[in-house]
Amino acid sequence: MSFRVVRSSKFRHVYGTALKREQCYDNIRVSKSSWDSTFCAVNPKFLAIIVESAGGGAFIVLPHNKVGRIAADHPLVGGHKGPVLDIAWCPHNDNVIASGSEDCVVKVWQIPDGGISRTLTEPVVNLVYHQRRVGLVLWHPTAQNVLLTAGSDNQVAIWNVGLGEVLVHIDCHPDIIYSACWNWDGSQLLTTCKDKKMRLINPRSGEIIEEAIGHEGSKATRAIFLRSGLIFTTGFSKMSERQYSLRAPDHLSEPIIMVELDTSNGVMFPLYDPDTNLVYLCGKGDSVIRYFEITAEPPYVHYINTFQTPDPQRGIGMMPKRGCDVSVCEIARFYRLNNSGLCQVISMTVPRKSELFQEDLYPDTLGDVSSLSAEEWFEGKDAEPVLISLRDGYTPPSAPKSEFKVNKKANLLDSRRPGQKSAPVIDTAVSEDMIKEFREEIRKLKAMIVKHENRIRTLEEKEKKAEEEEGLVGDGLRVGRTAPISAPISNEDNHQNSDHEDLAPDEV
Repeated sequence: MSFRVVRSSKFRHVYGTALKREQCYDNIRVSKSSWDSTFCAVNPKFLAIIVESAGGGAFIVLPHNKVGRIAADHPLVGGHKGPVLDIAWCPHNDNVIASGSEDCVVKVWQIPDGGISRTLTEPVVNLVYHQRRVGLVLWHPTAQNVLLTAGSDNQVAIWNVGLGEVLVHIDCHPDIIYSACWNWDGSQLLTTCKDKKMRLINPRSGEIIEEAIGHEGSKATRAIFLRSGLIFTTGFSKMSERQYSLRAPDHLSEPIIMVELDTSNGVMFPLYDPDTNLVYLCGKGDSVIRYFEITAEPPYVHYINTFQTPDPQRGIGMMPKRGCDVSVCEIARFYRLNNSGLCQVISMTVPRKSELFQEDLYPDTLGDVSSLSAEEWFEGKDAEPVLISLRDGYTPPSAPKSEFKVNKKANLLDSRRPGQKSAPVIDTAVSEDMIKEFREEIRKLKAMIVKHENRIRTLEEKEKKAEEEEGLVGDGLRVGRTAPISAPISNEDNHQNSDHEDLAPDEV
């Protein structure tokens, strides 16, 4: 394939810079799973990487300031019974992450600011629906707490995470689902499947709007929605050559363009930036990142450049635009995993002489606020994503957001009861009775203590009186007393009093 002809573009001279090793993350045991996942998810607060873990599945969560060599015993997020296959940060809450695993369970976790100090095994909620391993988790772009999961049981489930309920289940795939992608406002769903078909689906009803063969090859294909509504795909030809294509909805079977790239066998992950219309192609096992600009003029997909690295990559994560450094004209940042345990940070920048904010590079971008609630979305309402300006940069909230509350566990537990969807009702009358019972018991205990204290005081007075009488009589008189009268009384009283001298008041 020839890339000689290039056109004028403000992104023509975008170049990548790999940060120094001490600014990257080292000594990470990246998962050896053969599942086609990026193994990495990143947001402005945290970096999450799926790692090898004995006795189950786990991933590591690192704050961005914790760079350098990571300790071998660093705490993990590890509640799964099987290897973790996919992870995804919630776009509306940077402290919430979802994970899918071979144990058929999806778990949603809340990560405290600053990261975790000990291994986390208790999720906010377990989402149990799939019968086989869950290899895909994907959050809705505009609706709060809406999560899509897909498993090897060929089922797609769309959840309201706040209630732990499946809103929609989609059963239209005859084989394993390779990828899924929402469109710009989350009103349509695009999937690719092992049967070589891509499907455009109504996510609320599960009905297929359109389907077509994507790529002729049998290896995994992936497809993403562009902001304009066009569809970009990667896959393989019959001769196992890697391809990418651009398609339009309503004409999925007729690609606008189809380009053969090379003959490598690694699955290509298309990472898309909707602000610049750049697509980055990162293949598993590749040592390069290729990037293209999508435009409205032929040939529509314009090759820009290639970032070369010395070693092959096992996975890769892309920082959302609000996490990029606008002061150095950074338009993308990648976290690239390799086999040596290094997570390399790569910054893509546009060279500009001016130090002022570059409005043409940074239009308003996706924010961290949802447009809709899960209930509104399910009822049929659609809304554009909430956009924010990066003129003054983006500062993560100082505290976790309140929308995703841990106390929703009450809802989660209650929603599993057949026929009941509302929040559990606490019987306040029973609670008041219990409080009254506790108060009565406390009152009785206090009365018993007072009674014992009075008894102790009486015994002490008797003891004191006996000692005084004994002192007044004197040694001589006491010897002259008759045994039957004085001995039993004195011995018994003294014996009783001496016993109480040795006991603590509460023991008496």
